[in-house]
Amino acid sequence: MNLPYAEPYKIKMVESIKKSTVEQRKKWIKEADYNLFNLSSDKVFIDLLTDSGTGAMSDNQWAAMMSGDESYAGSASFLKLKDVVKKITGFSHFLPTHQGRAAENVLFSAIVNEGDFIPGNSHFDTTKGHIEFRKATAVDCTIDEAFDTAAEHPFKGNVDLEKLKKALKENPKEKIPFVILTITCNSSGGQPVSMQNVKEVSELCKSYGIPLYFDSARFAENAYFIKKREKGYEDITIKEIAKELFSYGDGMTMSAKKDGLVNMGGFIALNDEEVYKKATVFNIMYEGFITYGGMNGRDMAALAVGLDEATEFDYLESRIEQVSYLGEKLIELEIPVQHPIGGHAIFIDANKFVPTIPRNEYRAQALAIELYILGGIRGVEIGTVLADRDPFTRKNRYPELELVRLAIPRRTYSQNHMDYIVAVLKNIHDTRDQAKTGYRIIDEAPIMRHFTVKFEKI
Repeated sequence: MNLPYAEPYKIKMVESIKKSTVEQRKKWIKEADYNLFNLSSDKVFIDLLTDSGTGAMSDNQWAAMMSGDESYAGSASFLKLKDVVKKITGFSHFLPTHQGRAAENVLFSAIVNEGDFIPGNSHFDTTKGHIEFRKATAVDCTIDEAFDTAAEHPFKGNVDLEKLKKALKENPKEKIPFVILTITCNSSGGQPVSMQNVKEVSELCKSYGIPLYFDSARFAENAYFIKKREKGYEDITIKEIAKELFSYGDGMTMSAKKDGLVNMGGFIALNDEEVYKKATVFNIMYEGFITYGGMNGRDMAALAVGLDEATEFDYLESRIEQVSYLGEKLIELEIPVQHPIGGHAIFIDANKFVPTIPRNEYRAQALAIELYILGGIRGVEIGTVLADRDPFTRKNRYPELELVRLAIPRRTYSQNHMDYIVAVLKNIHDTRDQAKTGYRIIDEAPIMRHFTVKFEKI
């Protein structure tokens, strides 16, 4: 018989998590204004809010932290990390930041201006937030298949080339500072971008003289899917695939809290020296000196090891197989999720799960709250709340998909935890027809409201 996958590591340390009752959780979520971000972690049993900075580091990463060089300028840890980033990405210039949105803030401060247009594939929330904060516009060019959760397209993160051509034709070149590719594409369900699509986007950008940048938080997972799903890459290593992928672009931002396997950190890597020089000014203003950029030396040391570990096949297979296991169990129960299963999370289709709740009552948020109340599981809404209001009309934006994301932390939970999640969701699914009303917003921030928004139950 075929052998099942097994984690390529053993457990050396455990952390206790607390169980609670349904009545306790009803009280806690009401006190948190029905915003899952407002819950303290001790009130959560299984925390799937994000896979960002929530994973477990390896023994080699912990060992590297002990040798971290905390020098303000020119630390050995910085030089080591810079060398690793160069080997994996090929980019010549490197700036550390404290996390991914900080990298976006630094880079976009250097090159994004009011009235600009930034085409891409379903921009992540902080990416869109930084664009719109600068009174520029994010233009979504994702393929239509990404918005059909039942479709089995292997690369739903792909850019629709005709949509991109239209965006490049209809806007002046000087108003398009770059095109951005998010790998994997979080907002469309953790879906990968094919190497062929990267090549085609790169060629199109070159024909218009527009730089191509990558939002690379989950680039290693994207490389894994290329190896598994794209013809010609079966026998290529993850590191080789990543190196080729980055060769088609001009730079990248990185939240190292994902595929860097660390709890805090990020960076910018570039080929263009002029953009690098502009970015260094903002890096010093917002983050710190250019050889630490908001990171401790020990964190840079751990990140250098983490990037190497994250680009190894055995680790990636174990990580993605765990996510796939959860997804397949839910599919067996006919629970609607984004197909095929993505790399870092399960995305539940709330439009199909609870169509009885009106969209203007935030059905995905309502489903996420119910998941917490019944099981102590914290997920996150990827729908109308996250889509925010139109910056000009201030009306709600209703995206095509209303999703609840269950992001799986790396090397953290067991298969038993996955089975527990399945059981809770089955119980909710069995009684879903009873869900008639959702929530209304009583207080919200003017941008990226989902982090601090307050609700009341209708």
